[in-house]
Amino acid sequence: MTSTTDSTVSPEMLIVPEQGDQRAYRNALGSFTTGVTVVTAMADQGPIGMTVNSFASVSLDPPLVLWSPAKSSTKHALFTAATHFAVHVLGAEQDELCRAFSRGGSAFADLPWTLNTEGTPILPGTIARFECRRADAHDAGDHTIILGRVLRVALRDGEPLCFSRGMFGRFAERR
Repeated sequence: MTSTTDSTVSPEMLIVPEQGDQRAYRNALGSFTTGVTVVTAMADQGPIGMTVNSFASVSLDPPLVLWSPAKSSTKHALFTAATHFAVHVLGAEQDELCRAFSRGGSAFADLPWTLNTEGTPILPGTIARFECRRADAHDAGDHTIILGRVLRVALRDGEPLCFSRGMFGRFAERR
């Protein structure tokens, strides 16, 4: 086997994810570009929502998705108790909606929203929406993995909002 070195590629850095290396580990995870979602649910005190990039499909049959709220979140207990939730996939032009549901954001204030059949808050105009019934929850270190059975999907055309290395952006098509 022949090995070549490409001078345009920066050298690789090896990280052992221990307590002292959490920032480097987090930076490495940030190299994986994700979409941006807002997850909503209904709590006793009203609608709740949070910006999330830990969303993934799990199964086509049955239709399952997952997301993972941090246990340190003030909304963690509310989301893990919710029987239904909706995952809204944001379009490239929806960075304001993303900020509204980020820490310190205004959430539902001044935003249009409705309730679906199950009483879950629905935000209009996102490029995709997955309305779910909680199927299970699993302890996962400093997060909880919430598994949802997809009941309905809404979809429209549009470019996704992307998140990578601490920044928001757009997907650039290569030809």
